[in-house]
Amino acid sequence: MATVISVTNQKGGVGKTTTAVNLAYYIAKTGKKTLLIDFDPQGNATSGLGINKQDLKLTMADVVMGHAGLDQIVIQLSYKNLYLAPSTPQLADTEVQLAQAEKRFSRLRTAIESSVGQYDVIVVDNPPSLSLLTVNGIVAAKYVLIPVQVEFYALEGLGQLLETMKLIRKGMNPTLELLGVLPTMMDTRTTLGGQVHQEIKKHFPGKVLGTVIPRNVRLAEAPSHGLPIGAYDKFSKGARAYKTLTREVLDRANI
Repeated sequence: MATVISVTNQKGGVGKTTTAVNLAYYIAKTGKKTLLIDFDPQGNATSGLGINKQDLKLTMADVVMGHAGLDQIVIQLSYKNLYLAPSTPQLADTEVQLAQAEKRFSRLRTAIESSVGQYDVIVVDNPPSLSLLTVNGIVAAKYVLIPVQVEFYALEGLGQLLETMKLIRKGMNPTLELLGVLPTMMDTRTTLGGQVHQEIKKHFPGKVLGTVIPRNVRLAEAPSHGLPIGAYDKFSKGARAYKTLTREVLDRANI
């Protein structure tokens, strides 16, 4: 079975999709067959990898509703070992229908278990909310990776996410683990950045990853060109940080 890593934070704008896309890209570069599941109705991971959403006939919305299997929607990207299960805003509509559906919390897990794609690693990019989709993303996972922006309100709302994880561990996924907390968008020029970083470490003893993702213009530019940072500017600070993060994640997850 593939190791499933769910990239989650109910706050938007913390570098969640950037992390999911670039982590999946660099894991694939290590030779592991990697699937990135875009599970966010905004579909930013899909467009950020150069896929035109208008051209898509089948997406994660069809998988969640049981109209298609995961294998039917997967796109093989031009990067070796990297595959994408795409999304469009249509995924948001399925949430209303899912609310009354049977096994509504484990639709994604069922889809992954039914896949014959034989992936080594599956990275799930969840929506920036504690929605039914996010719960599906966590129920399906072995590990949760939480990107946290190094700014004043960084820890706000994280208690609720951890509580949700605890309930899921108790009820539906006893092997679920917090892989780590990833500091993102760190501005090394400010003292506030350093203070918040220390605060995050205090709040999550032993769980904060050693890698810190810096604020980086090239990282922000890459998705508009439909490229992961390693294909856009592999020598940028952002690319080096995500490459280092990938090694750390693979070590922590024993992959």
